Amino acid sequence: MIHRIGLILFLALLAIVPLFSSFYITLGSYIGLYSMVALGLVLLTGVAGLTSFGQAAFMGVAAYTTAMLTVKFGWSPWLTLFIALALTMAISFVLGAITLRMGGHYLPLATIAWGISLYFLFGTIPALGGSTGIADITALQLFGAELRDERVFYYLIWGVCLLSLWVSTNLLDSREGRAIRALKGGVSMVEAFGASGHRLKTIVFVYSAVLACLAGWLYAHMMRFVNPSPFGLGQGIEFLFMIVIGGPFSVWGAIAGATVISLLKMLLQGILPKLIGQTGNFEIIVFGILIVMVLHWMRGGIWSLVERFLPPKPNRPINDESNLSQRPQPARGEPLLRVDAVTKAYGGLLAVKKMSFELSAGEIVGLIGPNGAGKSTMFNLISGELPRTEGTIYFASEKISGLDPSQIARRGLSRTFQHVRLIPGMTALENVMIGAYLRTNDGIFAAGLRLNREADSQVRAEAAKQLRRVGLEESMFVPAGNLSLGKQRIVEIARALCADPVLLLLDEPAAGLRHLEKQELARLLSDLRHEGLSVLVVEHDMEFLMNLVDRIVVMEFGEKLAEGVPREIRSNPAVLEAYLGGV
Repeated sequence: MIHRIGLILFLALLAIVPLFSSFYITLGSYIGLYSMVALGLVLLTGVAGLTSFGQAAFMGVAAYTTAMLTVKFGWSPWLTLFIALALTMAISFVLGAITLRMGGHYLPLATIAWGISLYFLFGTIPALGGSTGIADITALQLFGAELRDERVFYYLIWGVCLLSLWVSTNLLDSREGRAIRALKGGVSMVEAFGASGHRLKTIVFVYSAVLACLAGWLYAHMMRFVNPSPFGLGQGIEFLFMIVIGGPFSVWGAIAGATVISLLKMLLQGILPKLIGQTGNFEIIVFGILIVMVLHWMRGGIWSLVERFLPPKPNRPINDESNLSQRPQPARGEPLLRVDAVTKAYGGLLAVKKMSFELSAGEIVGLIGPNGAGKSTMFNLISGELPRTEGTIYFASEKISGLDPSQIARRGLSRTFQHVRLIPGMTALENVMIGAYLRTNDGIFAAGLRLNREADSQVRAEAAKQLRRVGLEESMFVPAGNLSLGKQRIVEIARALCADPVLLLLDEPAAGLRHLEKQELARLLSDLRHEGLSVLVVEHDMEFLMNLVDRIVVMEFGEKLAEGVPREIRSNPAVLEAYLGGV
């Protein structure tokens, strides 16, 4: 109820701004435009973890496209909107294909490079007016009437901004949105459930460029004049300031940041020259100090403070049953996984050497060995996270060695990780829903327009079912970062089960669990085996495995040391030597 009241007050405030002077109407229009660009940056930088300094350049692409086509060719501004969108999407797609595979600091540097390049083109191409720009841009018309009234244009800008906010919120709370939010946990995590990391990065990159394009198109027709100065690197940095100040992890942080920076800039430009005694852009110094302070003491931005005083959102009801389709399980005893003479070399170091073993349907196989034996490397070779040097891996008679993790996941393999990979700010339920990525096919357009309600409801029901299955129903709506390490590992198992796997790969699932929790986990895995699910477990705890698995494969120094049923492994002198230094 309080959230709804806050939204009504916000809309009422937007509605009364045009009752004031032209100065405040123009300022409000700029805040709306900047909010759109900042909103795209929240998704790109705050949510997906991809830093870009070039969003102002995408504004410039749209502004110059509509300016040139309307002034020099007399085209309708509404037609130029679609052309600007298409051109921006094409440019951002190409730039994303080139730069999004870069990691670390290389991506921000690349965005600086192409941002400067586009800004340079705006100011040097004669057809675009050079540094002078293009004037007398055609006014927008709606139902035959020109939109020259600044109040009408203010409402148009904020209408588009609020629509963008609604679409962005819907997108984040969807199949694709959850996968985008999971990118911060590492590309390997989302690809383990069938998503393409590069595709997700491209989607959010192009989407943020589209929001900047809308802002640029509106800016051109509001000002009816464009020149290169608003689309340079400095403005791109200012957009980043907005989301850092407002809150990089919330769509409402974009509006908060755009509002604070715009108002603060207006005040400082009037006060600082008088204090210093000369003119200049001294407000950037204050912004720099403010950024350092926010990053040090309030990394969630201003909006994180607001959220502390807001009550938690009510949890949406969950369907009792999920009707998602399920994979047919192979017949018990049928050959399922075959590792044939697999080797992984790092230069002259052999992490895995000529490893071979098999796993049949309905079987639990343990892969054990001392620290440094190569278990996790072997595990990652099976899941596709690491490429093998030699050998072949087959899954249900199909060769899967050489496929990437998302392709392997599509064939029915699901995994957990040695080091827990959950998104701390998402609830346990939302984290588990990521596992069902391949079980629906609703895309970004259906998500943005909220046409995916039925499919999303089914996924929520399935995730809730898996959390009940692993005994974490009471933690369903708790942020994953607030759970103990043991419970986080169980959430990972629930997420893997949500993918409806044929083969479940568990990487040290008992690590960090207490004795009773290990007993519950063993009981769960036994139940899964009775249901026909096949499991490969990498584990250090031999006692945990001995009464659970059907067979054990022992590794030492990257090679297979022994293989057999638990009682044979327990009394094997070579295994005792490897683990205990002697019988």
